[in-house]
Amino acid sequence: MPRKFLKRFMPDPHWVRNHPHLRWLGEHLRNPNLWHLSHRSVSLAFMIGIFCAFLPMPFQMVVAATLAVLIGCNLPVSVALVWISNPVTMPAMLYFSYRVGIWILGTDLSTHPMEWHLDTLYSNFKMIWRPLILGSVICGMVAGLLGSLSIRLLWLISVRRTWIRRGRERLKRKQKPSQDV
Repeated sequence: MPRKFLKRFMPDPHWVRNHPHLRWLGEHLRNPNLWHLSHRSVSLAFMIGIFCAFLPMPFQMVVAATLAVLIGCNLPVSVALVWISNPVTMPAMLYFSYRVGIWILGTDLSTHPMEWHLDTLYSNFKMIWRPLILGSVICGMVAGLLGSLSIRLLWLISVRRTWIRRGRERLKRKQKPSQDV
């Protein structure tokens, strides 16, 4: 079951609540939904974590944690999923998001070729920030929604398999006494 798999990697809620650097959060960390492993809390955590992974900004984990606390979904899962965007995957994610933003805005940057020097860094950023932000938000929303739906589907399949297995075991137990007579 997904719950058993995820529980192995979860921090102890009592340790987090009593951590000296996190005590200032007080009652916000006492919400049981932040630590509960259900299909709802985990799927929402996937949506938030993947969305925040696409945001082109530092401290994405802080944004993911804040959104998880505000929405009331699983905090550790949402923060851990931000690491989808790491130094290896970030350039590809940002470039893809940038290209999506260009496509949505309908801009053609071939008329303004970029020069990559320290002198032109500010002017290059002025040219790319709109498509990058728009593409990142859209890609994050779509990827987060797909991640959430995928987790819900996997959770449903896992629960159904467990029900089927239990039903078969129950049927075997019922058939055993009648065969012994």
